[in-house]
Amino acid sequence: MSCSGETIEEDEGLIQIKPAISEQLKKAKYGVADHSTVELCHWTKKSFKHEGSCYKHKFYGISTHRCMEFSPAGMHCENRCVYCWRPMEFYDSMKMEPEQVAEPEEILSKLMAERKKLINGYYGDSRNDKQRLDESLLPSHYAISLSGEPTMYPKLPQLIKYLNSLEATKSIFLVTNGQEPDMIQKLQDEDALPTQLYLSTNASDYESFMRINKPKYDDSWERWNRTLDMLKNLDTRTVLRITLIRGYNDQKEGIPAFAEMFRKASPHFIEIKSYMHIGRSTNRLEHDNMLEMEEVKKFSQEIAKQSKIFSVMDESIVSRISILQNNERFIDRFIPSYVNTI
Repeated sequence: MSCSGETIEEDEGLIQIKPAISEQLKKAKYGVADHSTVELCHWTKKSFKHEGSCYKHKFYGISTHRCMEFSPAGMHCENRCVYCWRPMEFYDSMKMEPEQVAEPEEILSKLMAERKKLINGYYGDSRNDKQRLDESLLPSHYAISLSGEPTMYPKLPQLIKYLNSLEATKSIFLVTNGQEPDMIQKLQDEDALPTQLYLSTNASDYESFMRINKPKYDDSWERWNRTLDMLKNLDTRTVLRITLIRGYNDQKEGIPAFAEMFRKASPHFIEIKSYMHIGRSTNRLEHDNMLEMEEVKKFSQEIAKQSKIFSVMDESIVSRISILQNNERFIDRFIPSYVNTI
């Protein structure tokens, strides 16, 4: 057993989240199955009442109420990011052996059942749109992120291929911290890349990287840069996502280095978002570490100006986020499968 709260069950040989930890996660409205987790995000729940949609709907067209956010590596991560609002205090294990993980079909079957339980609780509220609730039971978008680092799951290529084989699937987003470049290469080699790949990009220099991400690997900076260097050659949509934290990475002196990094990596989009003082991050950061939207806009505009190849595409004030688009590698912001539903 690891101090992350994981153990290996003798009967199945699968990594399991320890019962005591699982209970804490369930109280926080997570669904848990073996080593995987699922949750209904804030915006999915609001969309049931037509009270707004996630900025990913505004930016890319995805259907918020039909988004399934989950992780096949719920309690595994190589970093201890200062801004993480997930239950990273339970993380410790750095390896998921192929013989000790569930198969993709099993993961999805169990998590879909857990997710259905979470959704069923919303049918009793007359303010929720029953048709949307019914539709939400069959996801069209999968956000492989949530807790942990999904690229640590050794059968990720098979998982993404399985999701793509489902008739209702329109898009898959994968969020990574960049610590497993070999897995990203494997996704490319096996034609298993997601619709859109996000790389968390919170520092432009080694010292800031270590201070913000608190990585466990000794060669974490090199691993992350390997992933960054791959973006231009990946056969999928790519996004760099910055979480701006006051006093950590928002200084104007750091903008030239960010701009140069972005120009070199040349992703299709850059999302620049303020840190939000929520969840377990409140144990490590203060409310003052959040930026106002005007500050986010100013930072984004300066990045666009200095990069010379990006321009500000859109923003979401309520989420304190701006998005930049690459004018040299221009692609339509809206994912083709959603064009008729936006």
